[in-house]
Amino acid sequence: MRMRRLTAAAAALILALAAGCAGASHPEVRIKDLADVEGVRSNQLVGLGLVMGLQGTGDRSAMATQMIRNMMSQFGIAVNDKAVRSRNVAVVTLTAELSAFARPGQTIDVTASAMGDAKSLQGGTLLQTPLRAADGGVYAVAQGPLVVGGFATEGAAGGVTKNIVTVGRIPGGAIVERDVPTYFTAGRQINLLLRNPDFTTSERMAAAINAAFGAVAFPVDAGRVAVNLPSGYESSPATFISRIEVLSLQPDTAARVVVNERTGTVVMGGDVRIGTVAVAHGNLTVRVSENPEVVQPAPFSRGTTAVQPRTDINPEEQSAQFVTLKSTSTVEELVDALNSVGASPRDVIAILQAIKEAGALHGELVVM
Repeated sequence: MRMRRLTAAAAALILALAAGCAGASHPEVRIKDLADVEGVRSNQLVGLGLVMGLQGTGDRSAMATQMIRNMMSQFGIAVNDKAVRSRNVAVVTLTAELSAFARPGQTIDVTASAMGDAKSLQGGTLLQTPLRAADGGVYAVAQGPLVVGGFATEGAAGGVTKNIVTVGRIPGGAIVERDVPTYFTAGRQINLLLRNPDFTTSERMAAAINAAFGAVAFPVDAGRVAVNLPSGYESSPATFISRIEVLSLQPDTAARVVVNERTGTVVMGGDVRIGTVAVAHGNLTVRVSENPEVVQPAPFSRGTTAVQPRTDINPEEQSAQFVTLKSTSTVEELVDALNSVGASPRDVIAILQAIKEAGALHGELVVM
């Protein structure tokens, strides 16, 4: 009964998503939500540091001991390996993202992840650590107490852990030391890069910009729209970009069905069409049970007791329902037709794959 309720709920979710897509397939969307300005990008930073102040949940590895010795030597203190107790210290990798227009003195968030065998970073404080970019330069310096979204405690006979305690975050924990020059104009031209390349959307974007500023934009390809700076904006291209970002247009996407076989998730785009096809779907269940029997020897036979295997195989096949799916015009009708077969979400995945192979599914089938 519970499985039927879950199946019904999942089918209802698919139907609701499909109905929403069918009702408003392509709403008006701002350009800033469809494209990025070429040259405006963030940069990834990484570092390797030490988290101190742990309650005996730190590393036991030789790497932690060596890093502690290196840190102490920077302060003019020489220690040997036996004098180092690293259970309150953990080696962590630091990751951060330097935004395009971050300036020296501003702060960015940092994520710290345990690198060794530390059990928890709860209550720890990161020591000053440089953060480097791909070119090897130091662009920020991180330090501060970690925020861990969970806890871990244990006793002699067991323990309790909630969420991941070997990863922590330091909000505003890194100070930017160097900025990255950002160039978003090539002469008098600005390039808009579509996040989902499509020729139709590219042409519509250029048309929306031209309707507001004259003939200044043209689609280069499916993923790029070139925009020439109009007269009057040469000294302030940022103002021009802010005005074209708020323009709206109706994007276009290819008809696509995305299925995830691991979770049984099915997502259908609003433009998916299906040709006339007949579908027969049934379930085959094979139950195999092992019931070994103990066999006793005859009296005074000098035999031994033995275990004789016994296997019972019971195949059960439900009668298939043969349904003709007519050519549909909306996703809602497609889902209704599949539900009429009595198919669960996982059955829908198998049916859609078979319909695609038959050439009746007019759209791209993406299997994750």
